[in-house]
Amino acid sequence: MIAALALTVVGGAARAAEPLSDAERQRFAMLEAAEKGDVSAINRLITVGTKVDVRDESNRTPLYMAVEKNRIEAVKLLLSEGASVNAQARDLDTPWLLAGALGRAEILRLFMAHAPDLTIRNRFGGTALIPACEKGHLEAVRVLLDTAIDLDHVNSLGWTCLIEIALLSDGGARHLEITRRVLDAGADPNIADRKGLTALAHAKARNLTALAGVLLAHGAR
Repeated sequence: MIAALALTVVGGAARAAEPLSDAERQRFAMLEAAEKGDVSAINRLITVGTKVDVRDESNRTPLYMAVEKNRIEAVKLLLSEGASVNAQARDLDTPWLLAGALGRAEILRLFMAHAPDLTIRNRFGGTALIPACEKGHLEAVRVLLDTAIDLDHVNSLGWTCLIEIALLSDGGARHLEITRRVLDAGADPNIADRKGLTALAHAKARNLTALAGVLLAHGAR
């Protein structure tokens, strides 16, 4: 990941350009250390003044990289040094949104004390809760339900978390438990998608009988 020299192409031949500056070397090193979970390297880089919210070419921060690779100790260190859980990458994910989508429950708990912005949306116009529900990340959903997250948010596809479960999951045990918890927390089971179909309608169409039963027991129609 770290390049000592940049390359330019002149007349079809590659030649070495100017060496990277110290700041660029440190930026690359910080991102790489976070990705690897190398806490010692992160500490060394902080000592020499490297910022914890440097960005890569995709606008991802070290905290984003640490979340992606589930580097818990690196996450803790970066948070302690002021890394933002709300820094949005080019793909529109923040560390908070990414943690929800990947089911990083322990990281989500750590983030709770660092003012996650629940209004920031991912590339599908969704919250952290919607992919967590759809992918069956039960522990992550439990954490998210302890926040003021919008249970009835409709993403840019026209789907709520309940509709995503009905449309995209297998309706297995984890998804049934997630559905119960979301409904018990106050989610509306009767929000319809752009075609006028509710989560219950989708569950029935896909023969997800158990899921339909949970929805019916919570007032779906």
